[in-house]
Amino acid sequence: MEEQNAERTEINEFGEFELINRLTKQFPVKNASTVKGIGDDAAVLNYDGKKIIVTTDLLIEGIHFDLMYVPLKHLGYKAVTVNVSDICAMNAEAKQITVSFAVSNRFSVEALDELYSGILYACRKYGLDLIGGDTSTSTKGTFISVTAIGEADESKITYRSGAHANDLLCVTGDLGGAYLGLQILEREKRLYIEDQNIKPDLENQSYLLQRQLRPEARTDVIKLLGELEIVPTSMIDISDGLSSEILHLCTQSNVGCRLDESKIPISDEAQLMALKFNLDATTCALNGGEDYELLFTLKPADFEKVKNQPDITVIGFMTETEKGVKLISRNNHLYDLVAQGWNAVKGGN
Repeated sequence: MEEQNAERTEINEFGEFELINRLTKQFPVKNASTVKGIGDDAAVLNYDGKKIIVTTDLLIEGIHFDLMYVPLKHLGYKAVTVNVSDICAMNAEAKQITVSFAVSNRFSVEALDELYSGILYACRKYGLDLIGGDTSTSTKGTFISVTAIGEADESKITYRSGAHANDLLCVTGDLGGAYLGLQILEREKRLYIEDQNIKPDLENQSYLLQRQLRPEARTDVIKLLGELEIVPTSMIDISDGLSSEILHLCTQSNVGCRLDESKIPISDEAQLMALKFNLDATTCALNGGEDYELLFTLKPADFEKVKNQPDITVIGFMTETEKGVKLISRNNHLYDLVAQGWNAVKGGN
């Protein structure tokens, strides 16, 4: 977690407000909607008629991350990114965040500095103001919770419930990479536990590891959709796997779907690593999760606007609900699309 000979300052040497000031003094206010940030009992925001979008995520050690291979800087960055991704999924722009965490006395102040360096990097990348949060002690692991606040014009807000039959189903980027990056890290962890003299072999898979450790929220796609004058009919971000998110859209929009397996975008790195792990790359994309790409539906008339966009792929279309949610396989057979999560990727029930 920290270098053996690094300077260590115990957290209990600081009062709560002194610690908060140390961790947050590098975060300037950037957005006009932030009237008052850190330093009072609550933040004050002014959105001048815009709709406010709020989301929050809680990350728990041992469930959402493993500090044996997740650097604290990456954890801070990812904790912010997953919330910005949720704001993007509403076709909105994130503006502010709050950060709360609970840690044990195995952490030093310098370790928290490292965590907050990742948060600061994310704030700079996404143009966010850090406006508050809370700190606490923990006797069982580390907890970090981020709340993101965004804004959008009412006419552009996109829900999961707006898809219609014949709408195009689209996805950004590529899928399955985050899960396969996790498999590399978990493999090396197992080997290290067996023999601590073994040096990690990450196979130069920087892309797949980045997909797991430092994912990116697709703020660029939200900007692109605005430039193309496109408002999706429904949208969701891919945190739990493509199949699960499609089913969410279908359920909340009361529609069916046809997903074309051959159109699912999977990187070459993911294809090759899936072979090494004796996994099916499509199954990794369908059920792996944590890609944080955007899944959305468009009116057919918008196809001409997106057909030449390299980072947007049309992977299917929506149908009447009675036709069900189906996967069209590469050999043109229809299968029910089921949200099986990571168990399906691992070969479980």
